[in-house]
Amino acid sequence: MSRRADPKLERRIEEATVDAYGSAEQATGFNTMIEEHVRFPFMAKAIGEDVEVLSIDVANEGEELVAECRRRGRCHQVRLIDLEVPTEVRGRKWISAYFQFRGKKP
Repeated sequence: MSRRADPKLERRIEEATVDAYGSAEQATGFNTMIEEHVRFPFMAKAIGEDVEVLSIDVANEGEELVAECRRRGRCHQVRLIDLEVPTEVRGRKWISAYFQFRGKKP
């Protein structure tokens, strides 16, 4: 493995993807775990701007997760991998596991 892996996050990755066949099912597994463990809404940053994350869903033909974000009263979809999510967000470890799975530093 080329990335330096956090063993605790690797266990979460295994839990989210254990029954997954292919990237679409892996994304669905992460989406399920995030829906169960993360408290919405929460604040994050997208391209340096504060956004309110309302939910997360599978997109791009099941290949990745996107966040439904609100900023200044308008809703936008942002790839989850592109968000800066504060560590104090309840359930953040599941988002960190997804980041590690996708090769982004959690």
